[in-house]
Amino acid sequence: PGPRRAGSGAAPGYEVLVIGGGHAGTEAAAAAARGGARTLLLTHSIGTIGQLSCNPSFGGIGKGHLVREVDALDGLCGRVCDLAGVHYKVLNRCKGPAVWGLRAQVDRGLYRDNMRKEILNTPLLTVHEASVEDLLLTEPEPDHPGKCRVRGVVLGDGSTVHAGSVILTTGTFLRGMIHVGLEKHPAGRLGDQPSVGLAQTLERLGFAVGRLKTGTPPRLAKDTIDFSGLEERTADNPPVPFSFLSKAVWIKPEDQLSCYLTYTNLKAQQIVQDNLHLNNHVRETTKGPRYCPSLEAKVLRFPNREHQVWLEPEGLDSNVIYPQGLSMTLPPELQEQVINSIRGLEKAKMVQPGYGVQYDYLDPRQLTASLESRLVQRLFFAGQINGTTGYEEAAAQGVIAGINACLRVRGKPPFIVSRTEGYIGVLIDDLTTLGTTEPYRMFTSRVEFRMSLRPDNADARLTLRGIFVGWLLQPAALPGCRPLSHMPPVSAGFEEAGCVSQQRYEQAVKMKAALEDGIATLKSLQFSISKWSQLIPEVHLSSNRRSPMSAFDMLQYPEANMEILARAIPEPLGKFAECRELSERLKIEAAYEWCVVNQQQEIEEVRRDEALQLPEDLDYFAIDASLSTEVREKLSSNRPQTIGAVSRIPGITPAAIVNLLRFVKNKHQKAEKLKAFPQTDKGLPGNMYSEKAASQQQISAELSEEELESTFVKTPV
Repeated sequence: PGPRRAGSGAAPGYEVLVIGGGHAGTEAAAAAARGGARTLLLTHSIGTIGQLSCNPSFGGIGKGHLVREVDALDGLCGRVCDLAGVHYKVLNRCKGPAVWGLRAQVDRGLYRDNMRKEILNTPLLTVHEASVEDLLLTEPEPDHPGKCRVRGVVLGDGSTVHAGSVILTTGTFLRGMIHVGLEKHPAGRLGDQPSVGLAQTLERLGFAVGRLKTGTPPRLAKDTIDFSGLEERTADNPPVPFSFLSKAVWIKPEDQLSCYLTYTNLKAQQIVQDNLHLNNHVRETTKGPRYCPSLEAKVLRFPNREHQVWLEPEGLDSNVIYPQGLSMTLPPELQEQVINSIRGLEKAKMVQPGYGVQYDYLDPRQLTASLESRLVQRLFFAGQINGTTGYEEAAAQGVIAGINACLRVRGKPPFIVSRTEGYIGVLIDDLTTLGTTEPYRMFTSRVEFRMSLRPDNADARLTLRGIFVGWLLQPAALPGCRPLSHMPPVSAGFEEAGCVSQQRYEQAVKMKAALEDGIATLKSLQFSISKWSQLIPEVHLSSNRRSPMSAFDMLQYPEANMEILARAIPEPLGKFAECRELSERLKIEAAYEWCVVNQQQEIEEVRRDEALQLPEDLDYFAIDASLSTEVREKLSSNRPQTIGAVSRIPGITPAAIVNLLRFVKNKHQKAEKLKAFPQTDKGLPGNMYSEKAASQQQISAELSEEELESTFVKTPV
């Protein structure tokens, strides 16, 4: 039977319903509830909420940025990591702070318990154990695209639950199949049944469905490993927290656990090569993760090389070691042979064999930038169902889907993070514009404006967009720093998401005030080169420079920091050195000032293009524009929401974009003449600032055809 139809008059039992209790589901449910929506989270087991299915770690290069941004929107994973980590490390320190990667090994049990505690104690959030087999559908809303509207779900026992919006975060459970050697059995995760009925429903509704695969390594008994000859990697002291609300992590620096590094060898390679015929998972044509490949994939792609194997602790009191880099799906007895061929693991015992998972995912180009489906109204998708890999990517999608599902029920415009505003924006824009044919992983290299989108300033970029207007209060300043002389203007930005607590908002405004105060004070202190050489002899200055230098300029030198400046000029700089986080952020602001200024014009150009909205129901095969059949096919397939998104579709020429701009201009000119339908952005899910978008559209309508050529700016990919 097809999807069930619900009567349009049925009152929703919940405003938002979330399916799946993984990293995307927990963030989505919590975000919707923080926004004030009565929310229901459905999961197979409450006991698996917050479970780390694969590696016991969070963050990394690119991924750490996502965790910081999720935290800036009051998400959970950053705070929970600060309560569960056993090894904190900032990666990429050899490069600038813009691309540092915060990372933490976490205790599996502590993370699960703390996440479950957060979820079960979130106001307005109810959690039930149930499987979902089908969707309840009704007639579509006339002012939104889509052939039907979701009204709830059908549970495994046949009962129904109504909701205003539904979020699917099914992870690897859609028709999931586990592979070990030549054996396979249906499961989304070891010990958990897959979701088959829901997968069939989505296919019948017309969603484009693909197939991906991933894997996890065997687990090893810690007390059977010889660490004596391996390379030890100690944790940072002091550890850097993920959350802006955390002054410190829960563990003492000296109590952190170490990780160890070993390598595969030619013997391990030979075992893999000799037994490929016993490995169904590798022989499958389904695509796996490019940047976290299995051992078999590495042996096939990069033969005759040693491959790193990181031995990572799974918890303070755990006897289990996670061998990062040793994911494989050989038969268990052959996995043991590979393990015992590696230095330090000669006598290691396998606690659990590695296995592979193949699962359905949906082409994310079928979603808007709010993560709402184009086919079914009020149905949102987040996590691995959209073709991503990793806890952090799932959490980032979850918090955005949760915010927007809540806003959709309330009839408010969606909350969109642009790729000029955050790594979350880049992630979602890449998925919804370009799609993916392999598990998508976030990297700093995917981001055009890395110098502006740093881990240290995620709160300044996103927290102030996530607050209710009613919560705006006059904040106190950080100790020793004067507060802002005025509050930020109350604008649409502050009421967009409504998912940020008053405590977080106040802290973000305090830090913003302190940074502005510090930068202004540092720039006001100007001396000659000779004077600075006397004050701070440890900083080597060029004698060729004649103009005076400010203290902010001095802070740009590698040898300088706020502590050194405060010793030289105690008044008024002493107060800024008292707060470690503030002094570090001032140093980073000074280091990147010229980069950020240079990037600002490019950012504004991209934002201008993003403000030019395209109608959701635009028939690219019917519009009167000079576009080739190939371009029309690409536009129809990708359904870009803005001119900026059009520019990022491979194969779309600049000439085609100019012609599309001309069509948009003419369309708006006709709308102005008719005066029957006033300029409005209603029903355009990709819009972020309604007033700005309307004004930009009006500007585009006034441009001459000659000016169109100079108006468009190709967004870098």
